[in-house]
Amino acid sequence: MFKNNLKIAWRNLLKSKTYSFINIAGLAAGMAVAMIIGLWISDELSANKQFKNYDSIYQVMLHQTFDGLRGTQTAVPYALGEELKTKYPDMKGVAMSDWGRNRALVYGDKKISERGYFMGEDAVDMFSLNILSGDKNPLHDPHSIVLTEETAKALFPNENPLNKIVRMDNMVDLKVTAVVSKLPKNSSLGFDFLVPFTLQKTMNPNENESDWVNNDWQIFVQLNDHATEKNVDAKIKNVVLAHLTDENSLKNIKPEVFIHPMSKWRLYNDFEYGINTGGFIKYVKMFGILGLVVLLIACINFMNLSTARSEKRAKEVGVRKAVGSNRKQLIRQFLSESMFISMLSFGLALAIVYLTLPYFNRLTEKEMSLQFTSPLFWFIMIVFTLLTGLLAGSYPAFYLSSFNPVKVLKGNLKIGSSDALPRKILVVLQFASSVILMIGTTIIYQEIQHGKNRPIGFDNRGLITVDWSDDISKNYEALRADLLGSGVVSSVCKSNAPPTEIYNFNSGWQWKNSQPAEKSVLFATVATDYDYAKTLGIQLVAGRDFSRDFADSNSVILNEAAVKRMGLKKPVGEQVKWNNLKLTVIGVIPDIQMESPFRPVSPMTLIFSKYWVSCVDVRINPNVSASTAIHKMQPIFDKYNPAFPFSFRFADTEYAKKFNYEELVGNLAAIIAALAIFISCLGLFGLASFTAEQRVKEIGVRKVLGASVLSLWQLLSKEFVKLVLISCVIAVPVAYYFMNEWLKGYQYKINIGVGVFVMVIGLSIIITLITVSFQAIRAARANPTASLRSE
Repeated sequence: MFKNNLKIAWRNLLKSKTYSFINIAGLAAGMAVAMIIGLWISDELSANKQFKNYDSIYQVMLHQTFDGLRGTQTAVPYALGEELKTKYPDMKGVAMSDWGRNRALVYGDKKISERGYFMGEDAVDMFSLNILSGDKNPLHDPHSIVLTEETAKALFPNENPLNKIVRMDNMVDLKVTAVVSKLPKNSSLGFDFLVPFTLQKTMNPNENESDWVNNDWQIFVQLNDHATEKNVDAKIKNVVLAHLTDENSLKNIKPEVFIHPMSKWRLYNDFEYGINTGGFIKYVKMFGILGLVVLLIACINFMNLSTARSEKRAKEVGVRKAVGSNRKQLIRQFLSESMFISMLSFGLALAIVYLTLPYFNRLTEKEMSLQFTSPLFWFIMIVFTLLTGLLAGSYPAFYLSSFNPVKVLKGNLKIGSSDALPRKILVVLQFASSVILMIGTTIIYQEIQHGKNRPIGFDNRGLITVDWSDDISKNYEALRADLLGSGVVSSVCKSNAPPTEIYNFNSGWQWKNSQPAEKSVLFATVATDYDYAKTLGIQLVAGRDFSRDFADSNSVILNEAAVKRMGLKKPVGEQVKWNNLKLTVIGVIPDIQMESPFRPVSPMTLIFSKYWVSCVDVRINPNVSASTAIHKMQPIFDKYNPAFPFSFRFADTEYAKKFNYEELVGNLAAIIAALAIFISCLGLFGLASFTAEQRVKEIGVRKVLGASVLSLWQLLSKEFVKLVLISCVIAVPVAYYFMNEWLKGYQYKINIGVGVFVMVIGLSIIITLITVSFQAIRAARANPTASLRSE
């Protein structure tokens, strides 16, 4: 019976090649979208699960109150690590860490720049690092270094790296004690090398091990088997608060320590007012729903075309019932056909996914692959294919098998408007889903452009940043002179953060008429010396920049947000205090955009410092091309910074990365919307073709009576346009609600205007007319004698 059902299914496919192609192509596109989104969701949900201690690893975090607002951060004080390690037996392991950054590694003539962390030795067992060779406790020696396999091959292409001496940042020699596997891209802890956390004390001798005030570090902990998150939170909640004194006024910020589980690091890392509100998980859920919607749209195509062609299958049903087939057998037959089409569609979908996955990986910065050798993969794919076949074929199977054999064989079966109603409802649902996606994609694009068009307060074109080093520190003035003398550089400055980042926020500020509680207000802090405004292309609102013509060591520059927060009417010349250091305001700059382009600019202070430095900013001469300037700058940096590869970052490129998150969501939504429209149009094309075929005699009569091609085109098109307009009426309020909720996550955002809805509705009508016009015009231009010959 099964073999017979397959034969019938195959013959029906060959008999109606156009409809078969539409069914298979539409279903394959929907299945491909669902498969790719499924792979992406699986990758997101499996993040960090490669760590054996996944369920017992936590990050230590802080809730603090600044200016009346409760905030949450991962930065914690230095002294907290030792306190947790020595006084809290619930901690099986405690690993302190810095934030990681690119550092120079040199071996012989080989020099590379890779991302590395200072990391506590407990991290090796805690994160179950896969040691390929070397010491099982490789971070025990303060002068050791652990390399990933890729970094080891880059430094030692033809040598065994173990016990070799690598020089880091031209400051310290380190012995390679182990080589480990690189962690996957969906890991929250990505590194190219690790060095012992104890080494940072050697490299930063001024670090105070009893510092409970400055939050500059990260701490990861592993709990014992008997410990629970709730109990540990209760025990460590006030550990920082207990070490603060009234003198520094930091008790007002009410620091509260807690631990955040690894299972929430990637998808549940958003906090508002000290409460975990979710995070990227909302997009995982959203795209999961969208994947199912696209698959449903494809299944609706199958249902519509199968039921629309019911008259073609009516006699077959009648004959089968007349010779003894019961309804169950007919349902099995039609479900077998849908399963067969589902299997063919799956094969095509698999090919589509295989060919497009490399592009999708580049788009999402992932390393996903089809696990062809995994039995679980094939089990999931088989179940997925069967469920799709059942979903697509269930309604047609029950509908077609319900025909009365007597009416069918007498020729009395008439497919009336009531039979077409379910089909119209499905078309409306299908196109409504597509219109919602189109509106959503358009609004996401508008929000991204709104952020990109926001004034940033400085010129990020032709501006590069080079990381600071001890060699640059020793030779800065000579380096600066040579760069300016090269003719390709117009300005140079140094600062404690690149132009597109803020590394430091500080409280403890006082100003005229400020209240004691306002010492807890956080101000972004940029430390620099001369030519900062000139180099970044900042036009001062008032006053002047730091200058070599003045003694500016006790001067400060404010941005407009800081002036507003302090309530200063005439800020230039005002006296402010920072932790009892008296400073004079010498200038005001506009609100330069260094953080998220979708949030308000933080109040910011520019302080004068020759020593608090992390990078050099270089303004390329606007009359020189970037490639020429880089080519001429490289030997100058090689001369004064010889142990470091010449590595730089363009400010405009770094600023563009701030939109990566939104652009990823927008690109995914656009791809899904385009495929949904494509699948919907396939369905409309098939239905238009069948409608024209059904009404061929009517069209012939109308042509004989003098109907024009235009009037016949209108006759055949208006029904589909009407359905699409109903879809738009349903889609518009739904899309408005969901996109309005999405925009609530942004403080700098657009207002949803009526224009986007008008545009999408107009586009939907145009797409509909283009889709159905081919069949409508072909039917309208056909010779009526061919269709009326038998009358």
